Amino acid sequence: MHIEFLVEEPSAESALRNLVPKIIGDPISFEIHPFQGKPDLLKNLPGRLRGYYHWLPEDWRIVVLIDEDRQDCRELKGNLERIARDAGLVTCSEASEGRSFQVLNRIAIEELEAWFFGNVEAIRQAYPRIPLTLGSKARYRDPDAITGGTWEALEREFKKVGYFRNGLAKIEVAKSVSVYMNPDRNRSKSFQVFRNGLLKIMEKESESGPHS
Repeated sequence: MHIEFLVEEPSAESALRNLVPKIIGDPISFEIHPFQGKPDLLKNLPGRLRGYYHWLPEDWRIVVLIDEDRQDCRELKGNLERIARDAGLVTCSEASEGRSFQVLNRIAIEELEAWFFGNVEAIRQAYPRIPLTLGSKARYRDPDAITGGTWEALEREFKKVGYFRNGLAKIEVAKSVSVYMNPDRNRSKSFQVFRNGLLKIMEKESESGPHS
């Protein structure tokens, strides 16, 4: 089994390199392909998926991860599903009961940093001046409902305690925090959906048995 991840930016790549092995285990191989932002990913996704269609091995899966960015979630998910369908690939959402799929589309709501707010303990382990009570603040209790941008909110909290005075270093934070994240204890609903999707891929692989 091998999984190809298509993500919109290098910070997502940095986070997933630490998170994916925690979710699916080391025996599974994976590669992460970052794009230069959401527009770049959406622009290139149709051609990329058409390319996969022509040579994708039976035991390979594709995971597309993109930020919501205040866009209508259903509309964005529908667009991703249509792109995969037009490329001739079967998505997890459209696969009938018991049928295998090739593409898993997942959305971080509203941005990747919401996943970090979902595991404040990990933020504090990476950056000890961050108070452990951060997650109990009303505005952060539901990581996916943070308004005004999650990376902006995280940047404000870092600056309050003396980190990143010149601006949030997104790749550095993603790499540092994800080292300590516990996938089973994350309060972000969108992270839970992402994790469960990867576990579903593993379940399908287990059901299909070893490939020759």
